[in-house]
Amino acid sequence: MTSIERTAYPRFKRLISAHELHLFFSPSRDELEWAADATDCDEHLLALLLMLKSYRRMGCFPALEDVPVMVVDFVRRAVELPEGTLPVYRAERTAKHRRGLVRKQVGVTYDQARAREIVEQSIRKETEAKNRPADLINIALEKVVEAGLELPGFSTFDKMASKIRTEVNASICAGIHDRMSAAQRAGLMRLLEERDSDGTTLFNRLKKPAKGPTWSHFKNLTKRLEWLDELGDTDMWMAGVAAGKITDFAGEADAADASELRDFVPVKRIALVAALTHKARMRVRDDLATMFCKRVATKIKKAKAELEEIRLAEREIVEALIGNYRTVLKHIDAGGPAQEALTKAAAMTAEVRQALEGLDEEASVDEVATRLEGRVSPAVLALVKAQVVQAGGFGAVTRAVEGFGGFAKQYEQIEKVSAHHGNFWEVLLYGQIGRDRAVMFDLADNDKLKFTATSEDSRVLDALAHAQRHQAARGEYITAFNEEGKEVDISFATQNWRKAVVDKTRTGQFVRKHFEAMVFTALAEELRTGDVAVVGSEEYADWSEQLLAWEAVQETLGSYLVEVGLAEAGESAEFDATFFRRQLEDKLRGAAAAADAGYPENDGLVIDPETGIPSLKAFRADGQRPSAKRLEQEIKARMPERSLMGIVARTAYWVEWWRRFGPPSGNEPKLTDPLGRYVIVTFVKGTNMGPYEAARHIPGVSGHELSYVANKHFSIVLLNEAIADLVNAHARLDISQAWGDGTAVAADGTHMDTYLDNLLSETSVRYGKPGGIAYHHISDTYVALFTHFIPCGVCYPGRPEAVRYAA
Repeated sequence: MTSIERTAYPRFKRLISAHELHLFFSPSRDELEWAADATDCDEHLLALLLMLKSYRRMGCFPALEDVPVMVVDFVRRAVELPEGTLPVYRAERTAKHRRGLVRKQVGVTYDQARAREIVEQSIRKETEAKNRPADLINIALEKVVEAGLELPGFSTFDKMASKIRTEVNASICAGIHDRMSAAQRAGLMRLLEERDSDGTTLFNRLKKPAKGPTWSHFKNLTKRLEWLDELGDTDMWMAGVAAGKITDFAGEADAADASELRDFVPVKRIALVAALTHKARMRVRDDLATMFCKRVATKIKKAKAELEEIRLAEREIVEALIGNYRTVLKHIDAGGPAQEALTKAAAMTAEVRQALEGLDEEASVDEVATRLEGRVSPAVLALVKAQVVQAGGFGAVTRAVEGFGGFAKQYEQIEKVSAHHGNFWEVLLYGQIGRDRAVMFDLADNDKLKFTATSEDSRVLDALAHAQRHQAARGEYITAFNEEGKEVDISFATQNWRKAVVDKTRTGQFVRKHFEAMVFTALAEELRTGDVAVVGSEEYADWSEQLLAWEAVQETLGSYLVEVGLAEAGESAEFDATFFRRQLEDKLRGAAAAADAGYPENDGLVIDPETGIPSLKAFRADGQRPSAKRLEQEIKARMPERSLMGIVARTAYWVEWWRRFGPPSGNEPKLTDPLGRYVIVTFVKGTNMGPYEAARHIPGVSGHELSYVANKHFSIVLLNEAIADLVNAHARLDISQAWGDGTAVAADGTHMDTYLDNLLSETSVRYGKPGGIAYHHISDTYVALFTHFIPCGVCYPGRPEAVRYAA
C-alpha cells in the first residue's frame, strides 16, 4: 500500500499556521446562519461547520476524529460555542444527511462510479509513462477535482494504481521481451552468470561509471561502447516505451544485484536488464562526449596558463628575439658576410656582362665565342663562381638563424610574443592539443560518436568534416575549399581564431594545426550549449526532438498565459513572437519610467552626468540599536539548544521530506521504520561519515544497513526533491517574511559561494562512485540537503517520537 504521505491526497498538515486557520477555517456569517438552521444543538453545529470548512479546503470529508484539535478549537471559538463542545454525531444516518447538505452547499456532485471511472482512465493513461504509484494517484486526484466530483477514499486510489500499474508494466515487459530474438535474450541472461576479470558478473559491468578524462580511460570507454553495441539494438527493443518508464526500469535493475534479479520472473528480468543495457549504451556516449569536452577545456586552460607564463617571461623572450634580429642584421648590413659576398659576386660577373654588352638574344655560339676571344669556358666558370659566392652570403644568414634554434623555433617565439600582446591564447592551443590529435579524431569518427546539428546551422560540423578529410595531412597548410569547391565557412569562430587560421599571404588555405584546434574547441562548445547533439545519447540528445508538439501546446497555452500573467482571463488575441516582444517592451518602459520617477528621491543611486554610468553609494550603518540587542538576547534565551540529529529528525516529522525516498521500483519501502532509517542515513551522509564508521557510534544499526539504504533508496533526483520540500517549508515560516515584503528581499551584499547551486542546476546528474565522471559529487548534494535543515529545524517544534533519533 502506498503511504498517503507520499501523495497529494488531501489531509490535515501536522503544523497549521495561524494564517491558514483564519484563511481556510473562519466561518462566514452566511455559513454560520446556514449551519444553525440545519442543526439543533451545539455539537451538531460544530460538526457541520467543520465538515463544511474541511470539504472546502480538501475536497473530501475527513473523519471528525481526524480533525486536528487546533482546528476544532479555532472554529468553536469563532462561533462562540461553550468550552468543551465536541463535534459528534449520535447516529451515522445523521452524519450521512449532513454530508449531503454540505455537497449541496458547495455545489459538488456525489458520483463515485463516475469518479472511479475517471481514476481508472487517468491512471491507465499515465502508467504508460510514469511508474511511481504516488505520481499516478496525484494525477488521478487532479482529474477528479477538475470534473467537480467528490474524491473517493484513498484506498480506492491506491488499489487501482497498484492493479493498473502491474498490468501495464507486465504488458510493457512482455513487449520488450517479444521484440528481442532468442539469441539476444540468451546474451543478456549470460550477463547474470558469466564472470568478469575482477570476479564480478558481467552484469556489474553495465553499472560501472566512467573514470577521469584521460585518454587511457577514453580507450577503455570505446571498447565498452563496442561491447554494449554488440549486445543488440536496444533502440528497437525499447520502441514505443516511454523514456520515463525506461529510466525507472533501468533504475530498478541498477539497484539490484545479479542474485536478486534471478528471483524475478524471466520476462520481467529480461526487460529490466534490457532497459539497463539501453541506458548503459546512452550513458557511455554521454561519458565519451563529456570526456571530450572536459579534455578540451583542460587544454584551453593550459593554453591560457601558458599565455600567463609567457607574460611573465616576456622580457627574456623579447630580448632573445632582439639579439637574434641584431645578429641577422649584422650579417646583412654593410661589412657583413652577406654584403661582402654580394659585392664580390657582382664584381666577378661585371666583366662577363661588359664583354657581352650589346649581344643579341638570338646570337649564335660562334658569335659569342668571337666576342669572348674563344674563352667561353672561363666566362661560364666565372658566372658559376659568382653564384656560389652569392649563395654563401645568404647561407651565412641561414646559418645564423639555425644557430638560434632554427626558423621554426624563431616563428614559435614570435607567435608567443604575438599571443601576449593580443591576449591571443588560441595560437598556443595546438601545442597543448597536438598530442591528443589522433584520439580526438578517433572520437569524432561516426563509429564512435555520431554528431548532428540541432538547428539549421551546421557550420561547425561542416568544418569538422573538412578537418577529417585532411586528417592524414602533415603539411603546415590545407586547402580552404571543400569537395564541392566552396570555401569552408568559419564565420562561427571568434576573430582571434580566424586570425590564427587564415594566413593572408596564402589565399585559399588554412593553417592546418590552428584549424584543427579551432574545430575541436568549437565542437566542445556546441556540445555544451546543445547546438550539436550526439545520436544515441541522453545527456547530449537532440533537445528539439523532446519538445511538445505545437498542437499539444495550443491546448493549454491560453490558461498558461493567464497563470503567468502574460494575458488576461478571456483574452483571445493571437499570442505570437510580435505580441510577446511588445509586452516585454511595455514592461521595460514601465520599469524604466518608475526608476526615473523615483531617482530624485533615491539618495543611494548616483548617475554620473558625463558618462551616464549608474552607481550605488556605500551604505553606512548606524550601528545596532539597544532595542535590537535586547531582541537578540531574548531570542537566544528562548531558542532551545538542539543537536544536528535532532534537527534532522524534527524536520523529517513536520515537513515529511523523508517520504521522497524509496526503492527505484516506486514501491513502498519494506523497512520496519523508514522515517528513522532515512533520518540516520541523511545525517551520516550529510556529515560525510562512512556507513561503517557511523555504525560504531549509533546503536541499533549496522554499516550494511546504512550502506544498503543509501545505495538502494537515495538518488540525486530524490535528494533534490527533498531539498525543495525544505525550501518550501521554510518559505511558509513567518521568519522568512522578515527578509522582505514578499516581492523584494533584504540582503547585506555578502558574496556567497554558489558552487552547490551550480552543481544542483545541472540538467542531467547521475549517481555514481567517487572518482568518476558520473559521480557528480553526490556527497555535496547530501551536504546541500543537510544545510537546509538548520533554519527549518530551529523554527519547527519538537516531538517525542522524533527526538528519540537524536539520542
